[in-house]
Amino acid sequence: MRRWGITFPLDGVPLQAHRELLPEAETLGYSDGWTLEVDGLDSLVPAALAAAWTTELRIGTAIVNVFTRGPALLAQSAAAVAEVADGRFCLGIGSSSPAIVEDWNGVPLERPYTRMRETVSFLKDVFAGEKAANEYLGVRGFRLGRRFADPPPIFVAALQERMLRLAGSEAEGVIINWLTPDDVPKVVTVAKDAAAAAGRDPEALEVVCRIMVIPTENEEVADFISRRAIAGYMTTPVYGGFHRWLGREESLRPMQEAWDAGDRKAATELAPADLIDGMFVTGGTQACLDQIEAYVRNGVTVPVLNIMSVEPDPKERVAATLAAFRSLARP
Repeated sequence: MRRWGITFPLDGVPLQAHRELLPEAETLGYSDGWTLEVDGLDSLVPAALAAAWTTELRIGTAIVNVFTRGPALLAQSAAAVAEVADGRFCLGIGSSSPAIVEDWNGVPLERPYTRMRETVSFLKDVFAGEKAANEYLGVRGFRLGRRFADPPPIFVAALQERMLRLAGSEAEGVIINWLTPDDVPKVVTVAKDAAAAAGRDPEALEVVCRIMVIPTENEEVADFISRRAIAGYMTTPVYGGFHRWLGREESLRPMQEAWDAGDRKAATELAPADLIDGMFVTGGTQACLDQIEAYVRNGVTVPVLNIMSVEPDPKERVAATLAAFRSLARP
């Protein structure tokens, strides 16, 4: 089955309105709906509602933060959504960023790879019905009081090598984002090589990619939105480090230096051209679909569209988002 996903809740659209929109997504041909968790709604409540409101859509979280929820609570929350979804839920977990973990939640973001590795191990034990103890996580003994007919598959959000290898060797899928189609082969190869080394079928590893879609033919507006997003994300340690690993050390340096000096305007102007052109899907419907297909050709198995409306007026924003949601359904 060819998969085609949508990020929800849709930009500017109330969660309650998705009671009608998510069944429509199934009719339109979307196979997947994946939530997100930044500074708006959490990822699990919308996932649970989506599972109750649909019958075929596969529901995923991209991501649930492993630092801001305790291990047992994370397992319990996953169990609740999995019961509603009846085999259609994927638990996507990630280590997130310093801003979200430390600045907004007051939790130290320490040793993210170890935290992810131990959380995956803990969840596997718990989902299998075992009583789990984990010294690193501080879990002395926990057994989930509910049993799974089919435990939810675990997807690991990964950027650089160690996390990609963890996803390939231990998880059912890897979640990637903020990269160009040309970057995908390098990322996927690391994860699949790890799967093969662990004695697993590398071709069975699902590659979920959240793709930023700016559905407008106004190149000036698309350029403005792209530059602001790049300057805000690629100057952070997490995403800046990722793209330096991808080989953009020199192209990122002028923007990073301007950002570090406090000159946000200059940093925005210095956003690398290849990221502006490659990391955001822009244009009319067919142009957007063609660019999404480039990700699929390069190894993404579950493209997940993240529609970014350009309309400043709230009502027009919703209308534009819904129009793109409908026009960009699986071709």
